[in-house]
Amino acid sequence: MAKVAFLGLGVMGGPMAGHLAKKGHDVTVYNRTAAKAEAWVKANGGAFAATPRQAAEGAEIVFACVGNDDDLRGVVLGDDGALAGMKAGAVFVDHTTASAEVARELAAAAEAKGLGFIDAPVSGGQAGAENGVLTVMCGGEAATYAKVEAAIGSFARACRLMGPVGSGQLTKMVNQICIAGLVQGLSEGVHFAKRAGLDVEAVLDVISKGAAGSWQMENRGKTMNQGKFDFGFAVDWMRKDLGILLDEARRNGAKLPVSALVDQFYAEVQSMGGNRWDTSSLVARLER
Repeated sequence: MAKVAFLGLGVMGGPMAGHLAKKGHDVTVYNRTAAKAEAWVKANGGAFAATPRQAAEGAEIVFACVGNDDDLRGVVLGDDGALAGMKAGAVFVDHTTASAEVARELAAAAEAKGLGFIDAPVSGGQAGAENGVLTVMCGGEAATYAKVEAAIGSFARACRLMGPVGSGQLTKMVNQICIAGLVQGLSEGVHFAKRAGLDVEAVLDVISKGAAGSWQMENRGKTMNQGKFDFGFAVDWMRKDLGILLDEARRNGAKLPVSALVDQFYAEVQSMGGNRWDTSSLVARLER
């Protein structure tokens, strides 16, 4: 078992850190809101620190799961950042969905201090984090990845090294591209079935057994039909992710017309007050 730190105790990070503690790792946590870190320690044991640097001191692995590129720089760099407290040979593992550019930037900063870095965004949402069954897509050196793979397994059912630093973030972008199109297609299908006077649940049940079936259909189709949108991964977060991947597409020349269109559809959901609704709320804009 390893001595580890976890920075960021939101709806994803809190449960992920909890699984590390349950597996027997010695966990020190940091959160921008100190009360949340104190509550986590009361529930899970371990310790909390006042700064990322203090949390990282003596840790073999430092995990992070924060909001965006700037949040990530805030907990990694500077006098109170994690890199300032880490010992030589330790590894920083970033589970934030962020840009490939910031992954490369922070990897270079870590290397300059004799530290390892793995970008490791996750898929599976709040339920995946709580149940310890996330999918983790990693970028970095193979030898560095080997140091952290077992610990990541505390909260993942699938974890794979995809290539050099940045590859994890790029793979997560592919994940979000695919989800965006699927959710829009499912929304239109549910909306059409309603307008056609069909039994929507019966339709979803039968077509889910064929070529139209997907995780989104199995897990969100019925709740979309019921107008329930409280399943964790918020529209605000999806728009952040889509912004990152559309920026990357402009750099690499990829053509993403559907992703760009769905991003604007999510903007409409935000204008309806659906910022914190989950991503399946795309159907709501069709039924206004």
